[in-house]
Amino acid sequence: MAKVSVFQRSALALAVLVCAGASQAATLRWAGANDILTLDPHAQNHQTTHAFLQQVYEPLVRYGKDFQLEPALATKWTEVSPTQWRFELRKGVKFHDGAPFTADDVVFSLTRIMTPPSNMMSSTQSVKEVKKVDDFTVDLILKGPNPILLRELTEARIMNKAWAEKNNSVKTQDYAGKEESFASRNTNGTGSFIATGWQPDVKLTLKKNPNWWDKPTGNVDEVVFTPIKSAATRTAALISNQVDFMVDPPPQDQDRIKKTPELKLLEGTENRTIYLGLDVFRDELPGAGTAGKNPLKDIKVRKAMYMAIDTEGLHKRTMRGMSIPAGTMIAPMVHGWSKELEQRAAKYDVEGAKKLLAEAGYPNGFNLKLECPNDRYVNDEAICQAVTAMWTRIGIKTSLQATPMAQYVTRVMNSDPNAYLFGWGVATFDALYTLDALVHSKGSAGGGVYNGGRIADKELDAKIDAMKTETDPAKRDALINDALKMTKDNFYTIPVHHQIFPWAMRKGIDTVYRADARPIPAWTTIK
Repeated sequence: MAKVSVFQRSALALAVLVCAGASQAATLRWAGANDILTLDPHAQNHQTTHAFLQQVYEPLVRYGKDFQLEPALATKWTEVSPTQWRFELRKGVKFHDGAPFTADDVVFSLTRIMTPPSNMMSSTQSVKEVKKVDDFTVDLILKGPNPILLRELTEARIMNKAWAEKNNSVKTQDYAGKEESFASRNTNGTGSFIATGWQPDVKLTLKKNPNWWDKPTGNVDEVVFTPIKSAATRTAALISNQVDFMVDPPPQDQDRIKKTPELKLLEGTENRTIYLGLDVFRDELPGAGTAGKNPLKDIKVRKAMYMAIDTEGLHKRTMRGMSIPAGTMIAPMVHGWSKELEQRAAKYDVEGAKKLLAEAGYPNGFNLKLECPNDRYVNDEAICQAVTAMWTRIGIKTSLQATPMAQYVTRVMNSDPNAYLFGWGVATFDALYTLDALVHSKGSAGGGVYNGGRIADKELDAKIDAMKTETDPAKRDALINDALKMTKDNFYTIPVHHQIFPWAMRKGIDTVYRADARPIPAWTTIK
């Protein structure tokens, strides 16, 4: 799929919006603030990317409408022993190019996920080896018992081995290294939809797979996705019938959408927590004006920065009530959450924050650059603008740099920012997914892949590693609680809120709300 110029992108984006009104009823015209990052299913753990690629590529095990586990490319699984699981594969499945699905594809794909530079190692973090038993049976040999193996595997999408080998895509695209590959621009899955074209920042098109092994419950046979960064433009496109469906209606426009007779909101709370990350690694913080020192390594400074954040104010003003102020790094529907953890670690107190900074040796504060995406989360740049003012109020002279997610995510992965805003949804609905990715020290097994602040706490790592293999529910829950509390008490991160994420759409659309913010076109009906 060829790249296009900026001029061509603008022209094509306009053409998409103008022509969308002529679309047939079975075409879902979908809009969102940010685009996918890649078509390689193992290159980026990014929600918008997952939302589309899960239509194209399928795992062995998937979630049903109620988030209960159900068979996908595997029809049956058996725990042979605590460290050996056998999966019987679905027969008669075809890839989009007509190639048959077999055990070779599973061995290849899971091994690909387990191998750097894959960004999806969390979905196979406990897998030591994948063995082919016969053409339709594979064994997963684990490093140790894994109580949430099946939930992790819902994110492990299967590619066609022969297709990847033919197209020089055996290795996952190195997204952080700005690599391009055939698999990052083309697809060949077994899913309900086939990707027919992707023009980055312009549109992505999917068409119904007529040979899908399963049966859709809706009537959508085509999806046209248009990324529209501007909130006002996105809302205007929906109201004027240029698009049908929007996953991220701006809070300031939701009353207007509700009052538009042809539109409706499908309410729901996402399992995503928005938080602030801090560089606790460097010995000297670039640009801070504190020669030879990194103030963020001092717990008193981090606590002061936490105390300076008015989460209730953000909730009421910036988010217009469309958020849940957070005290911990996981949302209420995620396993491991508790009311106790949700309480603030320290009250909002501007004067108290100033005193703590002075106690830490920074009575005049220091300079700080806060980095933020401007097209990914609800009101992301507006949140950062408010935080910039809050930190400046206590003496930390904060400047803001906001960039599109496609560039921003690489900076977080490479631990470039001094301070940054990020959001994390929990695909497994289990706290391990958050803890391992965000606060575990960076490691070759996939731990800390989004630990942009380079937190490195051996005791915290030990808790996280232990919960990966602990099968006693009470003991495992205690490990989760301890790890979340350690993260909170040390102010390694600053939770801001859990994101409330209604979907806006035409009244003739009937679909299923998903807490993972991933609409399913195969479950969608357009009347």
